[in-house]
Amino acid sequence: MPADLNDLLADLTRRMDGAIESLRRDLSGLRSGRASPNLLEPVRVEAYGSEVPLSQVGSIAVPEARMLTVSVWDRTVVSAVERAIRDSGLGLNPSTDGQTVRVPIPALTEERRNELARAAAKYTENGKISVRGVRRDGMEQTKALEKKSEISQDDMKTWTDAIQKLTDQYIKKVDDIFADKEREIKQV
Repeated sequence: MPADLNDLLADLTRRMDGAIESLRRDLSGLRSGRASPNLLEPVRVEAYGSEVPLSQVGSIAVPEARMLTVSVWDRTVVSAVERAIRDSGLGLNPSTDGQTVRVPIPALTEERRNELARAAAKYTENGKISVRGVRRDGMEQTKALEKKSEISQDDMKTWTDAIQKLTDQYIKKVDDIFADKEREIKQV
C-alpha cells in the first residue's frame, strides 16, 4: 500500500504511461501511406533453418516518404527477405537490387483509410480501458486505506479527486494520440 498520495500518484502515473506506450506501439503498426520501419516489424524471414525477425537479417531504412529499403547482410537470404515481405499480407510488392530490397509503399484507397481509422479507434478504446483500469485500482487502494482508518474521509476525497484528475489527463493524451494518427491516415 502507498505511504502517501504522492507515492500512489507516482505508481498510477507509471502504469498509465505504460498504457500510453502500448497504444503508441499498436498504432505505429498501422500503415498510413507513409513509410515507417515499424511497418516491417511483424515480418519473419525463413533463414538459417528457422523463422527469424526481418531485423535480424538486415537493416531497415526510410530513404523517401513512400519507400523502405532493407539492406540484407547475407546475400544468400535476399530472395527469402523479398518473399517474406511479399507474403506478409501487408500488400507490399518489394523488388531486389543487389543486396538491397526496395519496398515502395502504395497509396491508400479511401476504403483502406477508413478501415485503418476504425482499427485505430479500436486500439484507442483499448488504451482508454487500460487507463481506467489503473484508475479503478487506485480508487480501490484509496477505499481500502480509508476503511482501515489509515486516511480520513477528507483525505479520501482529496485522493480520489487527484486520481480522477490524473485519469482525465491521460484520457486526453489518448484522444490526442488518436487524433494525430487519424489525421496521418486521412492525409496523403
